[in-house]
Amino acid sequence: MLLSVNIGKPRTNQWNKSATTGIDKRPVDGPIMVTAPEPAAPGAVGLAGDRTFSSGHGGPDQAVYAYAREDLDVWQNELGRTLPDGVFGENLTTTGIDVNGALIGERWRLGSEVVLEVSRPRIPCRTFQGWLDEEGWIKRFTRTARPGTYLRVIEPGAIRPGDPIELVHRPQHDVTVAIAFRALTGESDLLPRLLPLEALPEELRDKARRRIA
Repeated sequence: MLLSVNIGKPRTNQWNKSATTGIDKRPVDGPIMVTAPEPAAPGAVGLAGDRTFSSGHGGPDQAVYAYAREDLDVWQNELGRTLPDGVFGENLTTTGIDVNGALIGERWRLGSEVVLEVSRPRIPCRTFQGWLDEEGWIKRFTRTARPGTYLRVIEPGAIRPGDPIELVHRPQHDVTVAIAFRALTGESDLLPRLLPLEALPEELRDKARRRIA
């Protein structure tokens, strides 16, 4: 189920090269329109009213970011602090779906209109660490391999909190978001498994090829 839909509030970014960040996501009431951003539109993302301010984020393959409430709850217990929906910069806070166990290329239907495709794991950055104000956060987040997933928009439409999330397509491979994340963040023996994945962005497959070579 879609627990919350979260839109970014622009904030000064004191932790990275971009002067502004949209990582401060807050829950909003629906309906919220979801569309595929144009490839040539810097900072464009999938949810109406949201945007990113970094050249490394946004675009068709990073149109929407989802993180599971179950994983937020684990972090909440480990960090000893309240973690509200949206605090990891996620557009969609989900419940009842294994986000990190999702296969690259699998598709979800949200509500009655929107279809999203799992495209790539989230890779943590300095802005994420600075925003959470947790020392050594990038390494800690990476070790757990619970990155959440970016999604591309296959069918646009409106979503709202409480919408069901239905798995409508599961590809014929076994590479999950967590496995792709581990491959891209240091487990080089996993990199060959990324090469056949047409749903994985070409830039990440190119990165895998270079590292294998």
